[in-house]
Amino acid sequence: MSVTEISAVPVSRHPAAATLAQALAPLGVEHTEAWAWENYERVVRHLTETFGAKKLIEIGGGRDPLFGREALSHMGAELTVNDISETELAELPKGYRTACFDIAGDLSAAELGRAGYDLAFSRMVFEHVADGQRAWSNLYRILSPGGVGLAFVPTLYAFPFVVNWLIPDQLAASIVKSIYKNRTDESDPVFPARYSWTFASERKLAPMLKAIGYRDVMVIPFYGHEYYRPFPIVRDIHARFTKLARARDWRFFASYAYIAARK
Repeated sequence: MSVTEISAVPVSRHPAAATLAQALAPLGVEHTEAWAWENYERVVRHLTETFGAKKLIEIGGGRDPLFGREALSHMGAELTVNDISETELAELPKGYRTACFDIAGDLSAAELGRAGYDLAFSRMVFEHVADGQRAWSNLYRILSPGGVGLAFVPTLYAFPFVVNWLIPDQLAASIVKSIYKNRTDESDPVFPARYSWTFASERKLAPMLKAIGYRDVMVIPFYGHEYYRPFPIVRDIHARFTKLARARDWRFFASYAYIAARK
């Protein structure tokens, strides 16, 4: 594990929140794909301030962490960027703390010794781990008491993600690269997706997370995705159905979710 210090300034706290629901209520969540992507950084900042988090870790941040160094310097928190790959971490600009380990693997004594994180967050990472339950269990082990784990994930059973889940990894990667020209092995690699425990339903997730030891669980669903945008007729049908699913909170058809759990 390599470590580089980043300067920090004091955090201003919001009034204490007893639950995750209370903490997130002021954000005015809109259950749309666009809101989820556009506001994730704001959500992480808000949780950092609300719970007075001083020690943060971004799981799977790799070469593209959520916060730039300048933004981080104003948050009053120490950030460690984690990834399973030393190659990905090597692409980071200088000035970040780094930690190379697999969140779903065997945590070493050294990794646990450097734990005690107040907030652990990730973007589009937990769908790639083979054992989501183990990843959440390991996250619990590295969080401080009262610490929060937050994962932004694509969810089953949105149709494009079901297809991605079922087809061979190489074919799935080729499809993603054909739709998104920026997804190249050099700039933004495509990793195999497993979708273990990536649901938008608290009914499915809460029993597993609380069995691990988390005392508060909240799942925020988001509806719609951009995969159909190149196909006008299908896109319009999807838009109508998405509006209905969102209005009726049909979690089975959500496309993304924020999964939050507090130790």
